Amino acid sequence: MQCNCDHLLDSSKDHYNNCSAVWDERKIGYPCPKNHDGTLRLRNPHLRHLERDFIYHLGLDTSADMSAMFGDVKFVCMGGTKHRMREFALHVRQALGLPATDTGKLENLTKHAQRYAMYKVGPVISVSHGIGIPSMSILLQEMFKLLHYARAQDPVFFRIGTSGGLGVPPGSVIVSSWGLNGTLEKSYNIPVLGKVRKLPSFFDERLCREVQSVATNEGYTTYIGGTMAADDFYRGQARLDGPFCDHTEADKMSFLRTLSELGVKNIEMEATAFSAYTREAGVRAADVCVTLLDRLQGDQVTSSKATMVEWENRPIALVGSFIANCCKRRGLVNGRQ
Repeated sequence: MQCNCDHLLDSSKDHYNNCSAVWDERKIGYPCPKNHDGTLRLRNPHLRHLERDFIYHLGLDTSADMSAMFGDVKFVCMGGTKHRMREFALHVRQALGLPATDTGKLENLTKHAQRYAMYKVGPVISVSHGIGIPSMSILLQEMFKLLHYARAQDPVFFRIGTSGGLGVPPGSVIVSSWGLNGTLEKSYNIPVLGKVRKLPSFFDERLCREVQSVATNEGYTTYIGGTMAADDFYRGQARLDGPFCDHTEADKMSFLRTLSELGVKNIEMEATAFSAYTREAGVRAADVCVTLLDRLQGDQVTSSKATMVEWENRPIALVGSFIANCCKRRGLVNGRQ
């Protein structure tokens, strides 16, 4: 099959993992889910029978002109809080040199649904996903549907956030190469019709390298490595400071060292599902998180508020720079919001 890679920053001959030329070689078992023009081809025949598809948690439906609203989207950036994603939208607007609205404010396009907050700045969507896999995966799947109906071409997804580091200095940025679940499998395990399905949780290697290449001379270190996605903040991450704990500090340290030996650089709560679903959709994606502490040194975040704000801005700045460089290279910015 002919290659359908659209080069972002790296002009090498290496293919992206989800390129149609590579897809068949990986023997996924079904055709590449992206059409040759880069639009998403969803593997759900039941959608064709819907006269009108209500994308419930985004407060949108297909009676609207999705192509006019979102057809130019090239980048989707997701993060936990509404505040963080509004700040990212403002940052991207400035990085792309786009004019502000008359009031200087951004419109939350999902305000009627009252679940998430979504902003659009030029070819970029910035949207909050809440905390944990259930909330994130609902948003992610509805974003796939939205961009499918909009016929957006070759969208690239990012997740930005915070995490606990493993053996790296606080304030480091981790670009995830794969996700590890709570039972130490590189998969997202989801029960469907009473049976557990295991979806491989790997990110695109080339996109990881491209993102890391942007982080030069920033005063902090950016690592590529594995990410554990826990289903819980306390016991699920081997903490000792939750309301319940039935393991010892020796148990905790043994587990964390095992993770480190496996190549895990940080722990958060979304990476397995994010990598698995974007991979299944044939969408390139990267998970970019800053570490707020080294879990080998303790469980609680004790840095000052000012320090944490500066650290939390690092993924925003890094992904924003990546997007700005791509838009400049590809001539995507046309001066309108």
